[in-house]
Amino acid sequence: MLLALISSSATAYGRQSPPPGTAAGAQETAQQKTPGRIVKNVTRVIVPVSVKDRAGQLVPDLRQSDFRILEDNVEQKITDFNAEPAPLSIVVLLDNDLKSKDAEQVAASLRSILAALSLSDEVFVCRFDQYFHQGKGFIADQDKLWKELKRTELDTEPSVAPPSPAINNGPSINGHSASGDAPNTAATTLIIKGQPTKAMDDAVYEAAQLLKDRGRDRRKIIFLISDGINAPKFNKFKYGDALKELLRNDIAVFSIGVGGAYFDRKFEHLSRYAHDTGGDVFYGMKNKALEELYSRVTEEARNQYRLEYSPENTNNEETYHSIEVRVKREGLSVTARQGYYSGGAAR
Repeated sequence: MLLALISSSATAYGRQSPPPGTAAGAQETAQQKTPGRIVKNVTRVIVPVSVKDRAGQLVPDLRQSDFRILEDNVEQKITDFNAEPAPLSIVVLLDNDLKSKDAEQVAASLRSILAALSLSDEVFVCRFDQYFHQGKGFIADQDKLWKELKRTELDTEPSVAPPSPAINNGPSINGHSASGDAPNTAATTLIIKGQPTKAMDDAVYEAAQLLKDRGRDRRKIIFLISDGINAPKFNKFKYGDALKELLRNDIAVFSIGVGGAYFDRKFEHLSRYAHDTGGDVFYGMKNKALEELYSRVTEEARNQYRLEYSPENTNNEETYHSIEVRVKREGLSVTARQGYYSGGAAR
């Protein structure tokens, strides 16, 4: 998350002062008596970090002095450090166009999400195929969440284009319908099995809109559960558009690949989202493996270290800034987002 606080004052130079006796002169005299304000730009960059040992287990005992952080290859001073578990805001983003066998395994595993949650977590269940299908909102009550998960049946209906804002006059997010804008097509579009019709980038972009306004004290993550297939021509937003939204709003993607082996090239898109946002990617080919993955993902997201710094000696005119996090202890692997977009800062 980026916060920018700017205080500014303007003084005109080379300008003739109005006569003291006039109203304008009195106003300027009063302004001159007011103490000047120091103009300073302050940007705080927060970076969640996961650290694992060679066995792939989380390392919980690191201190601030164990970390180094670099922005644009310039080392930065860590100003704040937090290792406390955090509540999660999760969008479970389910692929609605899986093969029948894979869809059955995913549906049967969804109840295991409940066991991985704490009472302070909240979950928003959504689906995607050619369109983004928004669920019933963030749910913290586990009984209500279980009902929502049970009613989420994958691939039981053809893909229906959500109504456009001009028709339903419903709520919007950044100018787009809360249920996702759709091109001007017929009301129902049949998904042809085996054809790459899925719009994954649009779905991730829309999921980011749902998470962007959740509290700063929460870890914001997307469970992206998919076979990895994405059709660029069906996406209104490109990968870069979705990635900017994720990085600007401090959202990490934890991808779960289903329906193939871990080395399958079709999982590359899932891996990119996880790698670039500081999340992780997992592969679950069997129902039992999927159930275990939910616990692993939530544990990792909840127990990330949180590093904070104010950038120094970097180019403020650049929009994108790379981030590299290192640990001094040997034999450990570090997972953190690769950078951030300063254009997302509030001014």
